[in-house]
Amino acid sequence: MRLVIAKTAGFCMGVRRAVEMVLSAPGQCQGPIYTYGPLIHNPQVLEMLREKGISVLDEIPARGTGTVLIRAHGVPPETREQLEAAGFTVIDATCPRVIKVQTIIRKHAGQGYATLIIGDRDHPEVTGLLGYAGAFGRVVSRMADLEALPAFERAIIVAQTTQNKNFFDAVQRWAAEHHPHYKVFDTICDSTARRQAEVRRLAETADAVVVVGGRSSGNTRRLAEIAAASGKPTVHVETEAELDPDFLSGARSVAVTAGASTPNWIIKRICRRLETLPVERGGAWRHLCYRFQQILLRANTYVAVGAGGLCYACIQLQRLDPVWPLVLLAALYVQSMHVLNNLTGQKEDRYNDPGRAHFYQSHRFALAMLALVSGGLGLLMAFQAGIEAFIVLAVMSLLGLSYNLNLVPARAGWRIRRIRDLPGSKTLLIALAWAIVAAILPALAQIGRIDAAAWVVFAICALLVFARTAFFDILDVQGDRIVGKETLPVMMGEAATMRLLQAALVLAAAGLAAGGLWGLISPLALLLLACPLFLYLVLAAYTRGRIHPGVRLEFLIETHFVMAGALAFFWPLAT
Repeated sequence: MRLVIAKTAGFCMGVRRAVEMVLSAPGQCQGPIYTYGPLIHNPQVLEMLREKGISVLDEIPARGTGTVLIRAHGVPPETREQLEAAGFTVIDATCPRVIKVQTIIRKHAGQGYATLIIGDRDHPEVTGLLGYAGAFGRVVSRMADLEALPAFERAIIVAQTTQNKNFFDAVQRWAAEHHPHYKVFDTICDSTARRQAEVRRLAETADAVVVVGGRSSGNTRRLAEIAAASGKPTVHVETEAELDPDFLSGARSVAVTAGASTPNWIIKRICRRLETLPVERGGAWRHLCYRFQQILLRANTYVAVGAGGLCYACIQLQRLDPVWPLVLLAALYVQSMHVLNNLTGQKEDRYNDPGRAHFYQSHRFALAMLALVSGGLGLLMAFQAGIEAFIVLAVMSLLGLSYNLNLVPARAGWRIRRIRDLPGSKTLLIALAWAIVAAILPALAQIGRIDAAAWVVFAICALLVFARTAFFDILDVQGDRIVGKETLPVMMGEAATMRLLQAALVLAAAGLAAGGLWGLISPLALLLLACPLFLYLVLAAYTRGRIHPGVRLEFLIETHFVMAGALAFFWPLAT
């Protein structure tokens, strides 16, 4: 089954802004935190906010304390006045596109214009817009409503920002024919228009369409209606549990789109579930292979194999003897640290990868023992390699174990009490740790010092691992933001982080080419250019929607380290 995910699927700008504002509020505002009405129309996000202690305020009390965030749909102006009069601190999380419509209505209502709002009568955004229109506001949900209205001397026509574009176009044609003096403002959000146009295109080529989002979300329902109107089998689901395997049994290609209030982690779950459907129908052998692949990734065994391959390549680049205990040391250390990181990171995995969170919860003791045994064996091998290598690995292991521990007492009042509290620390420390065990420890063990070749290989290795880790941070950005984890994508944004990691791959390739041509490192470097190129192509395929989050993508990302080890292993045979 081929999956095609709409580029416009998921949070729009206004929803993302509202969610980020409410998640930031507990650390910035005093007293209890509320949203006035549901922040957005997605039950999973609302449940997440409840768990974080952020309540929904449905009615305004006579007196209140704390902070109230106005939801993305906006509210009538008198509602905000009542909240402030009750004693609440009010933060306006209204979508800027909705504010633009409110401004248009307020301006023209003040000049005596009637306002015709094309939208769903009971939608909270429309309720808020009516508050700005005053006594001359009218809601139009269908053409019959429009035709039943009296003629106005002066009137404006606006649209709910998530309204069906085809319906609004029909309203525009009606106004041009019957009331050309009416002022028409196309206030449908660009994101909504693109989302609807894209689902029409996808429905033409796909065998079936899956629309993801809350059932109370108007824009999500419209996406399902547009897809169904194409004649293709269409299903609207809120979670992966609602997917019916029989419904999609005959589909060779499935298009996935999502409403503006659907978080990425829900879309990822849907895609992972769709990815497993062909496996479940493919027989026991195929299912066994898929499960084996999953276990290799979740237990970080394939990651460890990749670390060993990278270490072997680094040894060959430095023209050192390929000592296998050093390769195994790198693999054991990486497996130990990554398993420990996953054991302590289940909070964010609940959103980023619930399957992995369940795996670690179900096998917690066995995985903890795996981490301890791997770490202990790694230290033993480092001791056998030399006192310098042992000291370096021991210090790194202590730093890794203390990553989630409070190193500064609470009474000090510092915001940063743990290593993980340092913004971007995870990505940078993983890159440095891999590069040290893969490039520096072999040099210390064999020649007792770190020469120029070791530093060059260290830099190349760190850049490759940085690109790999930063990309996984991009995939996990929403879950990390929810739990307050300040990774690079959370701080810089996803697009800026993608540009940064692409630059890291270019620098790694330049280092390989320059080092190999100038003779500073082995000519193997020229062959290893295939590794950053491979990862760059995988990232390009992801950004173009040709590969989607799931086991296949994770396996490809880790494979470029295995490829480095394989190329280095066969290099002597070709020279």
